[in-house]
Amino acid sequence: MSFPHPLKRYVARSLEKEWVLHVLFWVVYYLINTLRWGSYFDDYLYSLRSNLVEFPLHIVLVYFNLYFLLPRLIPGNVLGYVGGLSMSVALVSFVRILLTYEFVTTDIYRESIRGGHSLFDTNYFIAVYIGELYVIGLTTAIKLTIDWVRAQRRTQELERRNQETELSFLRSQVQPHFFFNTLNNLYYLALEKSPKAPDTILKLSELMSYVIYKGKEERVSLHDEIIYIHNYVDLEKIRYGDKLEVNIGITGKIENKTLPPLLLLPFVENSFKHGINLKNGKIPIEIDLKVQNSTLDFSITNRKARDSQKGQVTRRTGIGIHNTKRRLDILFGDRYKYNIDETQDKYSVNLKFPLNEN
Repeated sequence: MSFPHPLKRYVARSLEKEWVLHVLFWVVYYLINTLRWGSYFDDYLYSLRSNLVEFPLHIVLVYFNLYFLLPRLIPGNVLGYVGGLSMSVALVSFVRILLTYEFVTTDIYRESIRGGHSLFDTNYFIAVYIGELYVIGLTTAIKLTIDWVRAQRRTQELERRNQETELSFLRSQVQPHFFFNTLNNLYYLALEKSPKAPDTILKLSELMSYVIYKGKEERVSLHDEIIYIHNYVDLEKIRYGDKLEVNIGITGKIENKTLPPLLLLPFVENSFKHGINLKNGKIPIEIDLKVQNSTLDFSITNRKARDSQKGQVTRRTGIGIHNTKRRLDILFGDRYKYNIDETQDKYSVNLKFPLNEN
């Protein structure tokens, strides 16, 4: 049997309303309790009538506990809560005994084998009291569990939003950092009145387009990111000419693989910024990308620059590297590896992290 679409939408909206779930709970609980005691006494009419008297009292006591006592007294006043709940349960038990005697049966304490002799027989009153505590315990456990789940969801949502905000901030930091470095190159060419300046501006505009539009996306294709690195290297070649020797090695299948945007560029930038040290008249930089089992193994090696005045090796990292490492922590947690291999003349970075399938 299938319901028409409007009825399906109505049912779906209704189930989202908390009061519907409350009504459903009490109906199911009433039916189970009626069948349980009806089977126990072999008297379903008695069980039906008894539960009709008891359940309004259960409902009043339960909601008084859940929405008045608990939020006002827990956790600040535990003793007050215990005292208030104890008196409330005692009062409801007293009223329940009177109503049962008046409207259901004069057979006192049917659950007892020996039977009761007084309307407020001690054992009878304790049994009714414990029965109310059972309902209170069950509904309190359900309420606390629901509240805990909701609190967990709110916490997770808050953490997710905070991470998204931080990631957005870190990505925004990458863009001005990149442009600052590139404009420095353009400034150098302008001072030299180099004919390469127009080509530099053109390359810069292409890279700006990628950073501005692709940089806002959660993931980009590995293929596009590699092209972006190539374009950046071409931009540096305009400045350094034949002195620059950049070898980019790519192994593995890069098609249909995605990664967060602008994750590799800061390491490439850093190698140019701090690794421009001639070796046999050349500036060697090695970039290697390996894709295996949906994992990217990225490494970059450059010579370490020397301080021109002191002749000592310098080791510097800019805001781009720090931001990228923070992004890696947020995006991958403990699912990435970041290692630095440093010698007297060389500086190598190795980065491994999982890729997504497009």
